[in-house]
Amino acid sequence: MNTLNNKVALITGGASGIGRATALLFAQEGAAVTIADINSEQGNSVVAEIESAGGKAIFIPCNVAKADECLNAVEKTVAAFGGLHILFNNAGIIRRADVLDTTEDEWDKVMAVNVKSIFLMSKYAIPHMERVGGGAIINTSSGWGMKGGGNAVSYCASKGAVTNMTRAMAIDHGPQNIRVNAVCPGDTDTPMLRNEAKQLGQAEDKFMAEAADRPLRRYAQPMEIAQAVLYLASDASSYVTGAALVVDGGGLA
Repeated sequence: MNTLNNKVALITGGASGIGRATALLFAQEGAAVTIADINSEQGNSVVAEIESAGGKAIFIPCNVAKADECLNAVEKTVAAFGGLHILFNNAGIIRRADVLDTTEDEWDKVMAVNVKSIFLMSKYAIPHMERVGGGAIINTSSGWGMKGGGNAVSYCASKGAVTNMTRAMAIDHGPQNIRVNAVCPGDTDTPMLRNEAKQLGQAEDKFMAEAADRPLRRYAQPMEIAQAVLYLASDASSYVTGAALVVDGGGLA
């Protein structure tokens, strides 16, 4: 407990799924948490949940594909809590289609939310991390950031970019004591995963059963991914940077 005591964390996509689980876990571990998300109702609900347990949190509405909104999220976090130590770039979307069925607008939106957002949030967060002597950035990639997958070309391209962008950032900002790592989840029981069944025109129960087809014979729960993010954010991983931590129940094994 309290492994993040006196730390300030900003989490994008923190209103649901892996982001929500991580926000709750970080707050439990002593961090003050900013939840940046486009869903105000769910974001404020997570804040209320954290505060009811005695933690500190704020919600900031944020479209992570827009520079001014990313800057606003960082500046309001620093104003509210006095600094910034941890950035979890978790916001993401998926479009299940091949190149023939993906529109240019869909491609651009996936790249903006999944990749450009990491560039923007990190650009504004890193100077504040330098001021407090360092920090940790965790980027959500995917098992499909390590290998290809069917009918998800824009998502696979975006997550491959996240994985290698993470390595490049680790090289650039290690001298400032800023560690940059990626977490690569396998299928996790989130609203986004269940929405994939709808996009593919499949029955949800059949789709989820297929998602569980891996050595551990199940898909992940969001808190299991959050535990890996906590490791990468905490001093337990003090010599880990530039890594892509696969948390997928053996799916890539």
